[in-house]
Amino acid sequence: VQLQASGGGLMQTGGSLRLSCRASAHAFSRGTMGWFRQAPGKEREFVAADGRGTYYAESVKGRFILSRDGAKNTLYLQMNSLKPSDTAVYYCAADDRSFNVRDYFFQAERYFYWGQGTLVTVSS
Repeated sequence: VQLQASGGGLMQTGGSLRLSCRASAHAFSRGTMGWFRQAPGKEREFVAADGRGTYYAESVKGRFILSRDGAKNTLYLQMNSLKPSDTAVYYCAADDRSFNVRDYFFQAERYFYWGQGTLVTVSS
């Protein structure tokens, strides 16, 4: 199983980008998929995830939108109103389990599959 992340790039403050995470050879239709990010010198942090529910980090709520295309085994992250603080490498993550505990969505160690990361840089 591979998670292929794409869509990162350089964007000015206030702009938009859409990240994609395509799962090859595996469908997570009943599992959990999400995005984490890691800024330079910082720990990896939760961004958004979808499973039994959809959750967003407070820092992106109202600006980022998560969606899935089951037919394409792809997870999307629409990022609007980008800020310099959004600059990071974004990783998609997935697990076959449908998390039934809210806190599990936020914990990177709960996800078994990880993509290679895509860099998002937001200039001021």
